[in-house]
Amino acid sequence: MRFLKQLGAVALVSVIGSNLVAQVSDNPILTLALGAATAVLAILAYRWVVRRTEQRTPDELAPEGAVRPLWRGTLLGVALFGAVIVAIGALGHYRVDGPGTVLGALGVLGFMAAAATTEELIFRGILFRHLEKRAGTWIALGSTGLLFGLMHLANPNASLWAAIAIAVEAGGMLGAAYVATRSLWLPIGLHLGWNFAEAGIFGTEVSGKTSEGLLDGVLSGPALLSGGAFGPEASVFSLLAGLLATAVFMWIARRRGFVVPRRRGTTPAELTATLAR
Repeated sequence: MRFLKQLGAVALVSVIGSNLVAQVSDNPILTLALGAATAVLAILAYRWVVRRTEQRTPDELAPEGAVRPLWRGTLLGVALFGAVIVAIGALGHYRVDGPGTVLGALGVLGFMAAAATTEELIFRGILFRHLEKRAGTWIALGSTGLLFGLMHLANPNASLWAAIAIAVEAGGMLGAAYVATRSLWLPIGLHLGWNFAEAGIFGTEVSGKTSEGLLDGVLSGPALLSGGAFGPEASVFSLLAGLLATAVFMWIARRRGFVVPRRRGTTPAELTATLAR
């Protein structure tokens, strides 16, 4: 039951850590500290449980050489979301009402570090990786991306459109980042950079949730362009940015020979059995 053991170990850290972070959300310094601690403990739990259940070193999360892809992913995430905000602002649907606070941004950084790390370990490190072994890269990419989007239907101000947008721009893009590098560090950084830029820098809603960042940002105009109450992730510009990044990552993955073909004759029952092993 490797899949369930791995999922259980990381999910346990995620649940405990997220609850502790929520309890201190009014204290940015504690939020930063507990968020960072949750991220580190989740990584340690993943490495430990993979070693025990698969009898191998988890090279996809090797500490050696982690800094460069983590920073590159973070900078890329900030740049991609920055391009989305520029597009929304160019149409007059984003404005800055004033400065936010540095402390607020630090709190956002801690919260996003925990969320980005645990979600990438669960969705790309466990779900995607196990499904890809049996179903191939493309089915794993579509299935885990869809599941990631549907998970956000429980968020405030969510809609079916928002879930579809998240499935493509986040589920697809982050999954493709893993396929292109066969490392979890780049998608973790990409996820963190995107979310931190969204709330911690530009002060907009993240998946329907409001946070205080460096800027006091305000969205307006049609929801299709601005994302409405759900935030810019439901904007068509975010969807286009995610599609473009996914296409580039998958092009790189194909050139590197990292795309796993689907095994012919695979049935849904066999896919379920693969996850259960």
